[in-house]
Amino acid sequence: MAQAVADHLPEAPSGGTNYLNAERGIWSWLTTVDHKRIGMMYLTSTLIAFGLGGFFALALRLELLTPRKTYMSAQMYNQAFTLHGALMVFLFIIPSIPGALGNFLLPIMVGAKDVAFPKLNLLSLYLYWAGAICFLSSLVLGGVDTGWTFYTPYSSTTGGAVVLVTFGAFILGFSSILTGLNFIVTLHKLRAPGMTWFKMPLLLWAIYATAVVQILATPVLAITLLLLIFERIAHIGIFDPTLGGDPVLFQHFFWFYSHPAVYIMILPGMGIISDVLAVHAKRTIFGYKAIAFSSIAIALLGFLVWGHHMFVAGQSELASTIFSALTFLIAIPSGIKMFNWISTLWGGSISYRPPMLFVFSFLFQFAIGGLTGLFLGMLGVDLHLHDTYFVVAHFHYVMMGGTVTAFVAGLHHWWPKMTGRMYNEKLATVSAALIFIGFNTTFFTQFILGSRGMPRRYYNYLDQFQPLHAFSTVGSWFLGVGFTLTLYYLLASLKNGAKAPKNPWGGKSLEWQADSPPITENFAHTPHITDGPYDFMPGSKH
Repeated sequence: MAQAVADHLPEAPSGGTNYLNAERGIWSWLTTVDHKRIGMMYLTSTLIAFGLGGFFALALRLELLTPRKTYMSAQMYNQAFTLHGALMVFLFIIPSIPGALGNFLLPIMVGAKDVAFPKLNLLSLYLYWAGAICFLSSLVLGGVDTGWTFYTPYSSTTGGAVVLVTFGAFILGFSSILTGLNFIVTLHKLRAPGMTWFKMPLLLWAIYATAVVQILATPVLAITLLLLIFERIAHIGIFDPTLGGDPVLFQHFFWFYSHPAVYIMILPGMGIISDVLAVHAKRTIFGYKAIAFSSIAIALLGFLVWGHHMFVAGQSELASTIFSALTFLIAIPSGIKMFNWISTLWGGSISYRPPMLFVFSFLFQFAIGGLTGLFLGMLGVDLHLHDTYFVVAHFHYVMMGGTVTAFVAGLHHWWPKMTGRMYNEKLATVSAALIFIGFNTTFFTQFILGSRGMPRRYYNYLDQFQPLHAFSTVGSWFLGVGFTLTLYYLLASLKNGAKAPKNPWGGKSLEWQADSPPITENFAHTPHITDGPYDFMPGSKH
């Protein structure tokens, strides 16, 4: 996709060569250290992973159209939902915003020529590809049927390519750590003159908080997966109770990483929403410092709540009570963000263009995801809802309704800057409507299923649940059509789209002062920052 963009672009108007036309050929892309090219390759790779994960999701929903076997065997169903979850979490949601949009935008937003360690940045992409190959190789090497959490003792004893997939996740962890390290050093050391911490766009605060979590939490997952691999290969009793191990220990290790990983996924999305919302409301962001510090608070508090995944795992009543209280506490920083976003909209000159339509979808869906998380944080309620479709719906409202919707909003917002082309806004409006309708039809239905006792992960189910499952499946078809339409008009814009101006939305942050697409060095001269990223007059017109 990245080379296809280059084939349809003129030279940058500033006299420099735009990054897409700087060098031609696949080898120049594979050996580049330009953060923009690396970002575009991340974008292409993560979108392929999203497409594969989405294919498995549609396959699962089609199988669940009927209470008995529709067309899959039980084993195939287990492997499909494992790959759906693993692809979406490890290959798309975690790396998509930092790897693609973060790599492309962060140096430009701070006025730098590149990230602090360009070669390390390219290595992180190679590690991502290596991990992806391990995941996809499992398709022809027996598959994996453990679920994306790899829970022991089942993952210690089942057949299939468990070692290969967990080793792939282990490699992806290093990619994540190197990316986080690069971003932290870049933000500390390469900001342009005048770019203070409180003149940075809020996307950069969110990416900074995410990078801190990546560096601190990811090694825990890496060690956990390595221990699982050793147990399978050498039969050392770590998690398997038949060997003297403790399977609950795996849950503690896994969720100590994976709950902070939820914020690795959602924090960059929150940063996107802050930037896109302010630009398309043409209003100074309300409570800049509160939003910035709430990102840091979420990153730190995220390490303290892993135990709410284990209310039914036999932990003590005192531990469960503490984790329940901390779960309610971490809702406060997210609530601050929601309050400030809505306050920013109040009195703004709102432009209802495609990026803003996805922002509105995010606000609605993330609010539902956050509020239903409070249900699961209540000990008495969680005993009923644990491991039901209510949890599936909550997770998807936060991850897909939140993170993925924010990613799509950001993609539409910065697509003209990244490619130099405008897309068809009418088709984008139709796509936003289809995705919104399809998503809520698919997953709100699952709240009802879960509250009525429908367990998650089940291949067959009672006849009484069939109408709601069918309704959810039909919604997934709308969702699939919406994302397919999005792919169509974005790719079509590379050939037929109007040439994008420097600043199509009227943004104030630094990337909108660069060419569309940017030149190789990002700016012809080192920028000097005098204004903040949201210095709009309150309520001013477009």
